[in-house]
Amino acid sequence: MFSSRLQNEQADNLARAFLTLESVEDCYRLFEDLFTIREIQDLSQRLEVAQLLKSQATYTEIVEKTGVSTATIGRVNRALNYGAGGYQQVLERMRERDAKE
Repeated sequence: MFSSRLQNEQADNLARAFLTLESVEDCYRLFEDLFTIREIQDLSQRLEVAQLLKSQATYTEIVEKTGVSTATIGRVNRALNYGAGGYQQVLERMRERDAKE
């Protein structure tokens, strides 16, 4: 079982809140209440960077496509290679879902 260094009662509650979401609309409703516009944009960009890195895009290509800094790309790349596996898990599940559609 995975044990996060971030885990505490409040984070557990946040995770349970996300697990109640049943649709993209549900997600947007919570996103708008929970995050700033900038935070949503930043998180969305990081996921896009992870997808591009997994598809073997170069840093230059990613900067041109997304406008993120090379520092952000490096941070996402480190998480992909040495992190908790969250990006890999989500990207794989998204790929499987898209293959079914």
